[in-house]
Amino acid sequence: MTRIALAEDNQTLAEAIAENIRMNPALDLLFVASNGDELIRQLSAQQPQVILMDINMPGMNGIEATKQIRVLYPHIKIIMLTVFDDSENIFQSILAGATGYLLKDARATKLFDAIEEALEGGAPMSPVIAQKSLRLIRGEKNMPLQKNTDYGLSKREIEILELLAQGLDYNKIAEKLFISPKTVRKHIENIYGKLQAHNKVEAITIARNNNLI
Repeated sequence: MTRIALAEDNQTLAEAIAENIRMNPALDLLFVASNGDELIRQLSAQQPQVILMDINMPGMNGIEATKQIRVLYPHIKIIMLTVFDDSENIFQSILAGATGYLLKDARATKLFDAIEEALEGGAPMSPVIAQKSLRLIRGEKNMPLQKNTDYGLSKREIEILELLAQGLDYNKIAEKLFISPKTVRKHIENIYGKLQAHNKVEAITIARNNNLI
């Protein structure tokens, strides 16, 4: 089971998110903290694999907590789970070391997919956040995207990218290509590495910009 911790000061919302997590037999919710200070204290006793982190909390907020956790426990994946979709919070979260960034209106299935993606080395983001992140990166580096580069992708990796672009999940891709979901995940890890992408949206965007799919 994947160990999860939640940092959320809104009790009603925390209970709703916790209920969704407990409904998934593959996830184990270790604890819920109401702010960054409490979260870091709890981590000294039990460490999750993934933290779902609110930004706006009393005391230590989520961005500051993320900075400290990245130093103390660099192996823990941190997914920001927030209502804020402004560029400043996105940028500061990325700088702090957040693994991913989801809006709180994301469905439970999207949250579960994001946890799996984070554990596989990806950087899950809500679509609107991914778009803004790409614009931030382009604005910071002021560099155009490369065009018509094949990135050394194999025929099978391109097949998987095409199916990802069609919206298929790992299990459906595995069924369609007659391979195991574990093999699909490994191919996707390789795709991320070759494209230097951090999530599905970014990988698909790079592939389309380079006429790979």
